[in-house]
Amino acid sequence: MEYKSQNVVCQNCKEQFTIEPDDFSFYEKMKVPAPKICPDCRFKMRAVFRNERTLYNQMCRLCGRSIITMYHPDSPYVVYCNDCFLSDKWDPYFFALDFDFSRPFFDQLKELTEKVPKSATYSSVQMGPNINSEYANFAGGNKDGYLIFNSGPGNENCAYSRGIIKARDVFDFYYGDSIENIYEGINVHKSNGIIWGQNVTDSIDSQFVLNCSNCQNCFGCVNLRHKSYHFFNEPLSREEWLARVGEISGSYLKIEEMKKKFSEFSLKFPHRSNNNLKTTNCTGDYLFESKNCHNCFEVSFCEDMHNVFSVKLAKDCADMIGHCRNSELLYNGVGVGAGSTRVISYWWVESSQDIEYSFAIRQSANCFGCDGIKNGNFVILNKRYEKDEYYKIKNKIVEELREKGVYGDFFPTDLAFFSYNETIGQDNMPMTKEQALLEGFRWEDKIQKTEGKETLSLDKIPDNIKDVEESILNEVLTCKMCSRNYRLIKREFEFYKKMLIPIPRECWNCRFVNRIIRRGPYKFWNRNCVKCQADITTSYAPDRPEIVYCEKCYQQEVY
Repeated sequence: MEYKSQNVVCQNCKEQFTIEPDDFSFYEKMKVPAPKICPDCRFKMRAVFRNERTLYNQMCRLCGRSIITMYHPDSPYVVYCNDCFLSDKWDPYFFALDFDFSRPFFDQLKELTEKVPKSATYSSVQMGPNINSEYANFAGGNKDGYLIFNSGPGNENCAYSRGIIKARDVFDFYYGDSIENIYEGINVHKSNGIIWGQNVTDSIDSQFVLNCSNCQNCFGCVNLRHKSYHFFNEPLSREEWLARVGEISGSYLKIEEMKKKFSEFSLKFPHRSNNNLKTTNCTGDYLFESKNCHNCFEVSFCEDMHNVFSVKLAKDCADMIGHCRNSELLYNGVGVGAGSTRVISYWWVESSQDIEYSFAIRQSANCFGCDGIKNGNFVILNKRYEKDEYYKIKNKIVEELREKGVYGDFFPTDLAFFSYNETIGQDNMPMTKEQALLEGFRWEDKIQKTEGKETLSLDKIPDNIKDVEESILNEVLTCKMCSRNYRLIKREFEFYKKMLIPIPRECWNCRFVNRIIRRGPYKFWNRNCVKCQADITTSYAPDRPEIVYCEKCYQQEVY
């Protein structure tokens, strides 16, 4: 069948969006109707199920030990530590419900999810265990990690970061792989010794660099290729470069001055319309070695993807957040992958096939409306069935959802485990409390944090890291932005000393939010190249001050 583009008015926000022919082909393959909700609203519905970094203290309800968890203490869920959750000490089939044909399916699913225990954090078994990394969430295969999210495998001694793979000694970072000794970076790959870098590849020992590759010993530089010993794009002798940088390194006041100077300096240079590399027929940003990916963000090694965020190594999927490794034919999910296929509307599914409207499913097949199942087959609401009975009940549920016009849509918001401001929704499509409530999401006013317990004022911290004593590890500091208390960990302090980085005066959360802002929004605009006026799609809004070029004009400018 030949499809044509179709304009649709979103039933939620009333904005118009377009369904393309490739989208229709995918929906037919998945046997779901085309959505009546726009991509942005669909993203919010999924995002409210992904709380990566709003963490709380609780007790494991099975073994009793203290745990760090993504579930608020006032939530209705029974929370187990990760070890207990993965163990055979409990049986998910114990919570089985008989399907009641007289009740709405989602009412019964909500009843089930409030009974079945939850894992304290999301830890991907297929990616490997998190060792000495209790403060890792939506992550796997990390060692000595602290407050790292959506990361792994192959990371060691990393903190306050998101989206890292094969990283060592990396602090305050967002999105990169094969990196070492990195601080305050965004989109850095195959590099070592980068401080305050963004969109950097194959470079070493450089600070305040933007859109640079194959550079060494550069400071305050933009759009350079194969350069060394440059200072604000000016070539210097090795001795003069070392002298200038030496006057700045380690000093909080001088680094703050450099931040302002570099921000102003970078506006003089053209920016690429996107940060994609080695892509074919793709639209979006931060896409790498991918083909036929549209409206996508932070995607690597993928093909035929639509409306996906933070995924890798997948094919033929749509409306996904996170994971997807070695999987295909996934639709409307969060944190699904590790060889999964034919999965519709779900949360945390690994190595499974033919799963719909389910949570925390591993090594299973043919599950509908389940929670916490492992090695299951033909299961509905955690109850096992014979094959024929399974399909009889499943078909009745699908019929109900189709009649209500919601089959294929993500879970309704009243099933969400989290409040909007706890999740990546607030990071990527921020709303006020009033807006969130109006759109049907919850809002959490009691986010766990400490205030008013500081033992050392920020003005008492020595300006230069060389003069800071290890006793600062015993002190409680106060964020200059939000007044939240924070402390340094020993590995962090040792990293600052080694890399000559001054003590940060903002808490880790404010630093993270600042990186999101510098990264750019998960939103795309149609505008024109400043130089040739060609049509471009970019995450730079039309009112942004940057000079934005199309790919051809940018390459001509830089090379």
